[in-house]
Amino acid sequence: MRKVEFSPSLMTMDLDKFKEQITFLNDKVDSYHIDIMDGHYVPNITLSPWFIEELRKVTVLPMSAHLMVTNPSFWVQQLIDLNCEWICMHAEVLDGLAFRLIDQIHDAGLKAGIVINPETPIEAIFPYVELVDKITIMTIDPGFAGQRFIESTLDKIVALRALRDEKGYDYVIEMDGSSNRKSFKRIDAAGPDIYIIGRSGLFGLDEDISKAWAIMETDYEEMTGKKISYEKVN
Repeated sequence: MRKVEFSPSLMTMDLDKFKEQITFLNDKVDSYHIDIMDGHYVPNITLSPWFIEELRKVTVLPMSAHLMVTNPSFWVQQLIDLNCEWICMHAEVLDGLAFRLIDQIHDAGLKAGIVINPETPIEAIFPYVELVDKITIMTIDPGFAGQRFIESTLDKIVALRALRDEKGYDYVIEMDGSSNRKSFKRIDAAGPDIYIIGRSGLFGLDEDISKAWAIMETDYEEMTGKKISYEKVN
C-alpha cells in the first residue's frame, strides 16, 4: 500500500513568514509544490525558478515545479539547472513536445510529470503515459487558488489507478485543487498518492503554521478515518 503524501502549494503560503513556515513544514510534509505561471497559459503570474533557489537554502525536501506556461521548453532547462526533482508540464501544451521534454528531464536524472486540466481526458496522455513519473489531476480550473472543487475529476484518479494496476506502470497520482475538510472524504475515496494542500486546506486555517497544520491534520483524520504518516518517502 502506497503512503499518502502531502505537498504544500507554496504560492498560498505567507511569504512574510517564509523561513518560519518552511522550517516547521520540513518535518511534516514529503515535498513542496511550486506553481510557475507565465501570465499567458493562465492569467496570473506567481513563483519562479528563483524561488526554488531560495527554498533550497532552508530545505532538503524534494521540489515539484508545476509549469502553467504556454512554452514549457523555455522553462524546463532552467529547472534542470536547478536540479528540481519533479518537473511537471501541462498535457494541453505538449503537442509535438512531449517525448522530447520527457527525455530531456530523464536524461538529467530528474522526474517528469504531466498535469491534466479538468476538461482534458486522460486518453490525451496515453501515447506517452508509460514514460511519466507522476500524473497530476487538476480538481479545479488552473491559475488561481480557492476555486470550486470539480468532483467529476476524481473519476480520472480512479481510472489512472486501474490503468497503473493493469499495465504495471509506476507513476504516482497527484490531485491539485481545493483539498480541504469539505473534500478530503471524496478525495480519499478516489485514492491519489499525493494531496496538494493550499490556502483552504492549510495556510488559510490559522496565521500560526503549527496551529494551521494541527487543524488540517484533524480535518483529514476526521473526514477519512486515517492517520497522517510522518515517515519520509525515499
